[in-house]
Amino acid sequence: QVQLVESGGGLVQAGGSLRLSCATSGRIYTTYTLAWFRQTPGKERESVAAIRANGGSTNYADSVKGRFTISRDNAKTVSLQMNSLKPEDTAVYYCATSSAGLDSTTWFGLSNYEYWGQGTQVTVSS
Repeated sequence: QVQLVESGGGLVQAGGSLRLSCATSGRIYTTYTLAWFRQTPGKERESVAAIRANGGSTNYADSVKGRFTISRDNAKTVSLQMNSLKPEDTAVYYCATSSAGLDSTTWFGLSNYEYWGQGTQVTVSS
């Protein structure tokens, strides 16, 4: 059983930076996919970024390309470095894990992920 716990959320001014971390427990195989999603009230959860558990290929939503970086810091942690934050980045951010090796055509599908964290709030003020 995989468990995920997010941390690092908070309040930041537009243009600032935050680093989110996701601590994982349980067995994560190198073929798994680790990802970040986000959700605002009244909207569907949307994909942000994903990385293979071996630290290999990454994928990003167009809205965060060039500003956010996902990384596998060690065997137990996946991080999301968020720079040049905008008010529209305000959301609850969720860490997720898929036992499948997802690619550029499948990584953004919520139904592909079996394990989810509880989320951490990110608020960007203008």
